[in-house]
Amino acid sequence: MSKPERAAESLATRVQALSRAADLAAGRLSDDVVDQARRVTRKADRRLAIAGDTTVIALAGATGSGKSSLFNAISGTRLAEPGLKRPTTNRSMAAYWGAQLPHELLDWLDVPRRHLVQGDDPVLNGLVLIDLPDHDSTVAAHRAEADRLVELVDMLVWVVDPQKYADATLHNDYLKPLADHAGVMLVVLNQADRLTGDQLRETMRDLRGLLDSEGLSKTSCVAASALTGMGIETLRKTIATTVREKKTAANRLSSDISSVAHSMKTEFGDAKVPTKVPEARARELNKALAEAAGASIVRDAVLKSMRHRGGLATGWPVTKWLRRFTPDPLRMLHLDRAVPRGKKRPDELEPASVQRTSLPTAGGVQTARVDIALRGLAASSSQGLPDGFATAVREATLAHRNDLPDELDRAVGATDLAMERGQGWWTVVQVLQWIIFVAAVVGAGWLLLDLVLNYLQLPQLPVVRVGRAPLPTVMLLGGALLGMLVSLISRAGVELDARAKGARAERALTRSIVDVADRLVISPVNGELTRFNQGRQEASRAIG
Repeated sequence: MSKPERAAESLATRVQALSRAADLAAGRLSDDVVDQARRVTRKADRRLAIAGDTTVIALAGATGSGKSSLFNAISGTRLAEPGLKRPTTNRSMAAYWGAQLPHELLDWLDVPRRHLVQGDDPVLNGLVLIDLPDHDSTVAAHRAEADRLVELVDMLVWVVDPQKYADATLHNDYLKPLADHAGVMLVVLNQADRLTGDQLRETMRDLRGLLDSEGLSKTSCVAASALTGMGIETLRKTIATTVREKKTAANRLSSDISSVAHSMKTEFGDAKVPTKVPEARARELNKALAEAAGASIVRDAVLKSMRHRGGLATGWPVTKWLRRFTPDPLRMLHLDRAVPRGKKRPDELEPASVQRTSLPTAGGVQTARVDIALRGLAASSSQGLPDGFATAVREATLAHRNDLPDELDRAVGATDLAMERGQGWWTVVQVLQWIIFVAAVVGAGWLLLDLVLNYLQLPQLPVVRVGRAPLPTVMLLGGALLGMLVSLISRAGVELDARAKGARAERALTRSIVDVADRLVISPVNGELTRFNQGRQEASRAIG
């Protein structure tokens, strides 16, 4: 890849970077700098697409500075109309050196008066020379026309005269603000023939000092006279060199991009800012939201519910029926519904499929802690940010504040507490308990039947013994004792299960609450922080 090609690619990359920076900064940095950046990128895109080999140079200056005369002297024509009537130039006029007029470029510049310069002057081929209206014209439309083209042309030749070369309007409104464009500007002291040698040297020295003090040390000064031809050849050679190098358009665009990118970078600032929400603030928020959502209440309800259900499943049939009169804590909270398999996240469930819980509404203390956590998170995350981005971070933090209670309740209601899983041993114990219970009932029935037969003086049932003890007695007493023993052992197992379920439920609830915090608070804030850091990086890339 050749050097010009690399330069063009680099410029295009900077244009794209500035465009991205403007998009990222929109609504957060000042409208002026964002709008300026977008104007520059639109201008650069268009200018690079049309007449890339053509150099557009404009003669700008105040009334009476002799722009039109200088235009004629440089072009060797009488196209411009100098005269005593002011303002002389009411519309911009362009002269072009080349085979045919670059109409597309001139249409973009909106210069209706255009002329093809005849004659053999190859050193100026590819030059568009524009005579601008006076920047200090008494006609507002003329000033607007001049200002418009000052922003669009590739190079500016500021024409001044010995009387008004230090004019405050010129220096404060144009030269100083264009200090970043010093390399694509030239100052011509016209009407130099009116000065003596000493006066000319003193004036040029004074003009040079003014430009240097305004940051325009790279801007050259030339003394000329359109009337006598003094300095005209030097000026033509300078212009010819500029045209031949074919870098002026790119240099002007580069200066435009650097200027607005510097302004944008200044507004972004140099402070070190977080790239994401500080972990401590995120944990503080999650803790406050967990408290507001009633996570501890649900955890305790899971513990009690597991004890309740485990007792019903594994308890001694003779006594466990009493538990049926005790309500299930989870059922009381409307949290006894199983989440369909494969639905791991609360936000993956349809809102209509998630019934509201009966958890108590967060009280004033819990609500205050959530608000404090949100404000602390916003303050920490926005530290060092410019005002616009800091405001955006605060707004992102609080954007869904009113939605948090419902979303938390929904998240809790949709969390899979896995209450129906891992209790296979309950079934085994339940079967065993019923076998033991049936054995005890058979033993009791056997003994009762013996008593009835003995009372009726009927033949007794055959006596079956286990060791010395009658079998019915063993079945009755052994069943009762064994059932209670199994119940006691099962109760310990249920307690272990309940604690494990409680811990698992707490972790699952925490994940659900963290998901809500991330979706409604953390991610929006991180998005703003990412936007800021990317915007600042793009502005730096645009500077080059």
